[in-house]
Amino acid sequence: MSARLSLLAFAVLLAAPFLLGLAMPQAQAQFWTVNILGRALVYGIVALSLTFLATYGGFVSLAQMTVAGIAGYGVAILVEGAVPGIVGGLPYALAVPAGILAATLAGLLIGAIAVRTRDIYLLMITLALAMAVSRFAESNIDWFNGYEGIRNVVGPTLFGVPFRQPHLFYYASLAAAAALYAGVLYLVRTPFGLVLQAIRDNPRRAAALGYDVALHRIAAFGVAGFIAGCGGVLTTIYNIGISPGSIGLGASVNILIISVIGGLGHPVGAFVGSLIFAVFDTFAASLYDRDRFNTLIGLVFLGIVLVSPDGIVGLARRIPSLLRLPRRAQAARAAETG
Repeated sequence: MSARLSLLAFAVLLAAPFLLGLAMPQAQAQFWTVNILGRALVYGIVALSLTFLATYGGFVSLAQMTVAGIAGYGVAILVEGAVPGIVGGLPYALAVPAGILAATLAGLLIGAIAVRTRDIYLLMITLALAMAVSRFAESNIDWFNGYEGIRNVVGPTLFGVPFRQPHLFYYASLAAAAALYAGVLYLVRTPFGLVLQAIRDNPRRAAALGYDVALHRIAAFGVAGFIAGCGGVLTTIYNIGISPGSIGLGASVNILIISVIGGLGHPVGAFVGSLIFAVFDTFAASLYDRDRFNTLIGLVFLGIVLVSPDGIVGLARRIPSLLRLPRRAQAARAAETG
């Protein structure tokens, strides 16, 4: 995605709440701002961590929602006002960095465990880790409040305005998403990012050149853990809490679906896929049947993968060349007849 298109997309998102306010009643505009666009941004950040790993590292991990959940649980356990109060007493200014740090360390740990595996073996190891964390949180009452989880994580008050006020939450999420997206684009052009892509393409050659393949892979999981942690904090505030179900198998698979639908070939695919998923999840009852949402999103997933294996972003990239084909055919026929 070119810098010009990225800036255009950011400008549209920046103006979206005001445009929605002009086109819809206030209640509907706020619903779209928070529950569609805001939700797409915060879950898109978690999907961005997976897209970063897959695109530039060659890893497809099923533990990114779990890593995000570690950040969410970290904030919920530490922050003042959460119900039930586990540790409590800390302001969000301290609890949020602590949660993101915990997610980054979790990413490094997962990377260290899975560093020598690839493909299906990496998927199975990260899936096993995700399920283990979810089951542990579900069975632990003292620290995670078991199946019910921890509620009333509403975010801080900024300049006298509650964080979950629709416009404040949306713009804070947009700022975080834009910063992380720009950070990924910058990072992959640094020596670390270039070496990581070289390892993705040919790890033996990169090792022969003197690069520590294992260390770079672990560091990539740490970066992905930081990104997922930022998304985990925002998703926890969006959901006003966290529970084992929000980091379980279904949530982990949803992040994978979001990433594949949008396209694993570019970081922007995480947000495109998240927006499509949010729209279908919200309006499934009107489009098909709420109880059959998995069937609906599965059909959408299947259709997109069959038409464009690299997702919506890949399809958008091919449209100009597809439009040029008829023109070339016409020019060839004109040359033959002429």
